[in-house]
This record gives sequence, C-alpha cells and structure tokens, in this order.
Amino acid sequence: MIIVHHLENSRSQRILWMLEELGLPYEIKRYERNKATMLAPPELKQVYPLGKSPVIEDDGQVVAETGAIVEYLVDKADGKLGAPANRADALRYRFWLHYAEGSMMPPLLLKLVLARIPILGKAATKKIQPMIDVHLDYVESELSKRPWFAGAEMTAADIMMSFPLEAARNRGGLNESRPATIAWLAKVHARPAYQAGLKKGGPYAYA
Repeated sequence: MIIVHHLENSRSQRILWMLEELGLPYEIKRYERNKATMLAPPELKQVYPLGKSPVIEDDGQVVAETGAIVEYLVDKADGKLGAPANRADALRYRFWLHYAEGSMMPPLLLKLVLARIPILGKAATKKIQPMIDVHLDYVESELSKRPWFAGAEMTAADIMMSFPLEAARNRGGLNESRPATIAWLAKVHARPAYQAGLKKGGPYAYA
C-alpha cells in the first residue's frame, strides 16, 4: 500500500489526483502547516530529511520530489499516463513534465516570498510579474493548439502543470484574458479523479 505524506495546500495534492487517475490503492498521512510561518511541521523530517512534501512510501522505498514520484507512479502503473507513443507528443510530455517545477514555479514562488516583505515587497512583486507573464503567454499559446499539454490525451505532464497554473490563477495574474489556459484548468477540476483526490486531501486553497 502506498503511503502519501500529504501537506495541506501543497504540491502533494497532485499526487493524490494522480493516484486516483491510476486507480492505485493508497493511504494518506496528513500534515498541517505552522500557522505563523506556513512551513511544514518538523514531523516530516522523520520521513524525509528535508522535511518537504510530497513524499511517498511504497514497499519500503521512500520517494521524494513531485516529478520523481510522478515518474515512479507511471512505471508502477505500467506506463499509464506516461509518454505517448507519438515521438513529438512524447517529447512534449517530457518537456512539460520538467518545465512545471524547473521553469514556471520559481518566479511564482519568488513572488509569494517577496509579497510577504513589508513595504518593499509590493514594489518588488511588480518586477516579478512580467517574468510570470512570459510563462503564462507561452502556456496559453501551447494550449491553444491542443487539448492537453502533450497532445490529444491527458498525461502526467498535465498533472505536473496543474499546481503552477493553480498558483498562477491564485496569485500570478492568470485570468480570463488567457481563455485556453482557464478552460484547461476548468477541465482538470471537473475530472472525477481530481475531485476525489481533493475530497481526500483536505484543505486546498488553489482549486
């Protein structure tokens, strides 16, 4: 049985969604953020030295980092939600799988951190927004060409992209001016597996 160490309002919500899509049995161990610092509780360090979420345990193996977990689960499910057979689609799949955390999340996280700095933070976030807009425009152009990030079918690349785009909707300037992206988010949120993961995961501010 897979154990998901799930932190509220975090990237680990994607893992619950993915497990629901794959139909793999799992248990959730929930962790609440510190109300003052919004950081993960120290108990998570007993599972993973960095004290971050998501982390899963499966057959005695501890797997951390969302992308690594996603690839692990694709393998466990015999390739379901993995790279499409078409070579061009497979390349897009790998690109978006890594783009989510490698390129899109850093400026969003930077904006969140800067916004918490009194006085100077507000001015600093204005300089970050153009960086985010470049990514949002790129995503919009790509989703205008195809229904899912890799091609005609949903893959794990879409699961990886859900959190940065939900964060962008919440605090990064994503709105109806980018209709293809908004439509993609609505389609994701309407999926029964997404709703099931949301129900099991508890508080999540970005859905």
